[in-house]
Amino acid sequence: MSQTHSSTTSLMIREKMKRRSHSENEESEDRLSDLPDCLLVYILSFLRIEYAVRTCILSTRWKHLWKRIPELFLHSSTLFRGKEKQFFTFVSKILTLRDNSAALHILDFECDSDYESELVQKILNYACSHNTQIQQLGISISHDSDLLMPCVSSCQALTSLTLSIYNGCIFPDTFPKYLNMPALTSLDLTGFTFCGDENRCAEPFSAFTKLNSLIISRCMVKDAQILRISSETLDNLYLYKNLFNFDKIELAAPSLCTFTFYGTPKQKICGSGFSSVKEVNIDAHMFSKVDKSPMILFSWLLDLANIESLTVSSSTLQILSLVPDLLEVKLPSLCNLKSVEIKLERLGILPSLLHFMYEANQAMLKKAAAKSRKEASKLRKAFKAGLEPPSIPDGIVDFLLQNSPSAKVNITSDY
Repeated sequence: MSQTHSSTTSLMIREKMKRRSHSENEESEDRLSDLPDCLLVYILSFLRIEYAVRTCILSTRWKHLWKRIPELFLHSSTLFRGKEKQFFTFVSKILTLRDNSAALHILDFECDSDYESELVQKILNYACSHNTQIQQLGISISHDSDLLMPCVSSCQALTSLTLSIYNGCIFPDTFPKYLNMPALTSLDLTGFTFCGDENRCAEPFSAFTKLNSLIISRCMVKDAQILRISSETLDNLYLYKNLFNFDKIELAAPSLCTFTFYGTPKQKICGSGFSSVKEVNIDAHMFSKVDKSPMILFSWLLDLANIESLTVSSSTLQILSLVPDLLEVKLPSLCNLKSVEIKLERLGILPSLLHFMYEANQAMLKKAAAKSRKEASKLRKAFKAGLEPPSIPDGIVDFLLQNSPSAKVNITSDY
């Protein structure tokens, strides 16, 4: 091998080693830390708060970044679960060490512990100190706080508000008759009482002029016969296991598109709100023979003239089937149905309904006997053949589809 060739080979090897060394140095560089603070804080906001805090040990560059995260989710059910003292200490330090000059857009707090009262006071004080910045506020506690509503009313920038109070009282905490929150678009309430005025009408949502979504859960009405829900912008209404001991819901919501109900139907719904609804979800239950739930459900169907999507539980259909002579009724509504989904419940039929449906069957037998002994005998054999009525009552699906025979029917179950 010539000296020139050997020299050229050595140069090539050195050049390769140099490039490899340069490449390895590039790979070992901390490019993430070279990103601007605002982008790193944004990335940290996707982490659970305890993991975001731990990044402070990575380097001096990361030591204070977590303190500027604009979203705080502090839930006792996920943070130090079952370790109440550690949760209290952690939340207290978060509120103390966080950079107060950094904007706070979301504050979501959930607690059920022996330290709740003290923590709630700290959280609400912190929220008040950032009341011009917070856009989404969520408070879920087991006891009411005198600071709760004053704090909420001071947060004028709120677009989303979730308040849950699980105090187990017969009379939940009172929601203000008037709460001025001009930017609010989403409201989720659990465990509140809506009080009536001199006309025995409760109208707690009239000031929310931009409200788009309303969820009312485990609430009740006091000193009123009417709950009025009036909103030009309301798109989604969700009623869940409420203790509504009154006669009527007056719905003035011309933009309402989705209506969801879970519980015992007890109130007639009147007004213009139902005429615009396109999607309906109902999971109804009935626990008393004197309940008017079957007729209430039937009245809802008559008013839901323009719905395109209907989702119901099997118990809902069982309750509806208790309406006398239902299958002989010609519906003037449900003409625009495109899809029907029936959700079969695990038990097939609620035990509390068995007695009511047995009585309904006996009424059918008497009516059939008056027309034909042969028809009555046929029905009697059919009833004896099964231990309980079917999950989906015979003929009920055809009844719903009588004005929309081409609608798709889908039957699902969670088991």
